[in-house]
Amino acid sequence: MDILLLSNGKIAGNQHVMEFASEAVVEQIKRTGAKNLVLIPYAVIRSSHDARVALVQETFDALGLDCKVTGLHRAEDPVKAIQEAEGILVSGGNTWVLNKTLHDLGLVGPIRKAVLDQGTPYIGWSAGTNIACPTIRTTNDMPIITGAVLSSLNLVPFQINPHYLEANVEGHMGETRDERIQEFLEINQYEPVVGIPEGTWLHLLNGELSYHTANGKPLKLFSHGEDPVYYTAEQSVQFLMAHSC
Repeated sequence: MDILLLSNGKIAGNQHVMEFASEAVVEQIKRTGAKNLVLIPYAVIRSSHDARVALVQETFDALGLDCKVTGLHRAEDPVKAIQEAEGILVSGGNTWVLNKTLHDLGLVGPIRKAVLDQGTPYIGWSAGTNIACPTIRTTNDMPIITGAVLSSLNLVPFQINPHYLEANVEGHMGETRDERIQEFLEINQYEPVVGIPEGTWLHLLNGELSYHTANGKPLKLFSHGEDPVYYTAEQSVQFLMAHSC
């Protein structure tokens, strides 16, 4: 398996999606030889699907990679398109819409099989990272659709909070991100949550998990009954793969 899970699509100063992790993206494409990539754009509104595909194609062109990006929304048979894809890309946007659409189209099983069994490379950012968890319960998105489908791809055995922000905003009286995560842990005491800030990503390659950052920001691990722990890119996070949600 070869899985890249990015906190977000862009950071300040970036022109292209995934630019801050471009070295990791290039290495993955060259390592796997993937050329025909399928982008799952369901997290953005339908009228923006083609534009999102074009945006991602621009990234690969700018990186000098000979890859063709095709939108899954254009496939006559989405399941077959996933089965035949040489690489799977999942855009950010609204996690609830994305996850429900994957379930509605019967794509959860085929994606898991492609990534975990066939070794199809996977790159997700934001919502595309959330759905790699056992569930989407640590997304930052509002449930703008009905039908609470929570289970997801389960490519990694722990929960992720992309766009993690450790901040107290002056004048803001609502809960902080840390407080929201602690609320989650009170109910789900055996499910650790990994907060990955903007400009960072997790890489799962053949069962080995590593953490990477373009700006030096650490990962923050939340576990029930324990103080949060920070991990830098130099530290091993392989132990997270031993967790079971």
